[in-house]
This record gives sequence, C-alpha cells and structure tokens, in this order.
Amino acid sequence: MKKALIVTFSKFQDHEVIYPYYRLLEEEFEVDIMADKLGRIHGILGTYMECTRTTAELNDNKQSFIQEYDLLVIPGGVKALEKLRQEKQVLDFINEWDKQGKVIACICHGAQMLISAKVTKGREISGYYSITDDIINSGATYIDAPAVISKNIVTCPHYKWMGQWMKAAFELHRKWLYNHSSVC
Repeated sequence: MKKALIVTFSKFQDHEVIYPYYRLLEEEFEVDIMADKLGRIHGILGTYMECTRTTAELNDNKQSFIQEYDLLVIPGGVKALEKLRQEKQVLDFINEWDKQGKVIACICHGAQMLISAKVTKGREISGYYSITDDIINSGATYIDAPAVISKNIVTCPHYKWMGQWMKAAFELHRKWLYNHSSVC
C-alpha cells in the first residue's frame, strides 16, 4: 500500500491541502494529514481537514515515519508556515526525508519549509513569487514554472498549476519506486 503524508498547520492554504489529498486518494495512496493537533483544522478560507497525526509524534519517531510513508506533501499558507517553521522536529524530519532521497512535493509558501530544513542549497526550487529572494538566499536557483523537479523534490509556485505539479510528483514517485524496488 502506498502511503503519503501531508504536513501542514492551522490556517493552511485550502486549495493546496484539499487538491493533493484527493489526488493522492485517486492514485490509491493511503493519506494522513499531520498538523499541530488531531482532528479538525481549518484553512484560511474556512474549509477543514481531519488530521490523523500530530507533529509532536515526530519527536521520537522520525525514522519510523520515514519508513512508513512513500511521499511527503508540503502545502503552503503563509499563516500555517509561520507556525510550522518553528517546529524543529518537523524541519529535522524534512531534512532526514530528503537525505533518504524520498519524494517531496512542495507548493507555494511550502518552500519556506524546505529553506528552514536546509535542503535547498544547489537545487532548482520554485515557490510563491514573494519568497523568491528567500529561495535564492538559501543557495537555490529560483525557477518560475508549474512543476520544477530537482533530484527528489518537485516544487510549484502557485495553486493554479496544481495539476502539473501533482502529475510531476506522481511521475517522480514512480521513478523512485522503480529505482528502489528489488529485482528478482
């Protein structure tokens, strides 16, 4: 069973959690949403999603989460990222996930998590135009395109390109599975 983890926080960008959540389900992933609390959290537009995991769980179980999940999704939302970037265990988790070469799909202000997790240096990264300088100052090359792939990370600057972004994420995930499957 394929499993995906969406990491977010209250006041997430609604489109950027809802769309990937249902696209992942359509691709037959089991999907968990991780945030600051279990249960219902609301986006900035008022929709809600149910969180099944908490960021506090990462304190002692980082490696088990990396083994359990196949794909990591980091949505945007300025208010959500303001808080989520302060959770060291989440940043450490993203950094370790990246070291393992597992696929990260990141959109809009979610690139701030990549910056804070220190995984952008030497990469091509996209994100919302207002964080272009942050991306460049982190040592990455900013690219304004619907789906930017750099090693195991696929980034997107805006939810208007979510279709292309998720398509690229699934293609990258299939390549990762192919490269990490046992040959009989």
